[in-house]
Amino acid sequence: MKQLIFTVSLGLATAAAAETPITVPFDGSFEDATFAVESAIVDKGLVVDYVSHVGEMLNRTGDDVGSDAKLFTAADIFIFCSAVVSRQVMEADPMNIAHCPYGIFVAERDGAVIVGYRDYPEGSMQAVEDMLSEIVTEATSQ
Repeated sequence: MKQLIFTVSLGLATAAAAETPITVPFDGSFEDATFAVESAIVDKGLVVDYVSHVGEMLNRTGDDVGSDAKLFTAADIFIFCSAVVSRQVMEADPMNIAHCPYGIFVAERDGAVIVGYRDYPEGSMQAVEDMLSEIVTEATSQ
């Protein structure tokens, strides 16, 4: 039983570590950052399927859930996919479908703007992480 608890604990710790987002500061306004991210995605030949306005939702619903904490001044997540990269990672492991579609977020908090994405598991998802890194690097270096 102790071995099972240790194994489960180790697995949860590993999963939690893999969920730390990768973030890059953006030198400019939230609006400039969202424009830069969307442009970098489109410049890769990809289509933004949806923009989730998470910051607006959190600000709008705070009172409804009994919270007065303002988490972000603004926060959006750009959701998209790549047929080429998705096929590559899912041919390596069909269960990589769990990670699709992909997202890049832009958030402003306490006057600082960041751009980021989730850290994916080592191995077959590296192609996705490389793609996201390239997009974020392009967006934040403008």
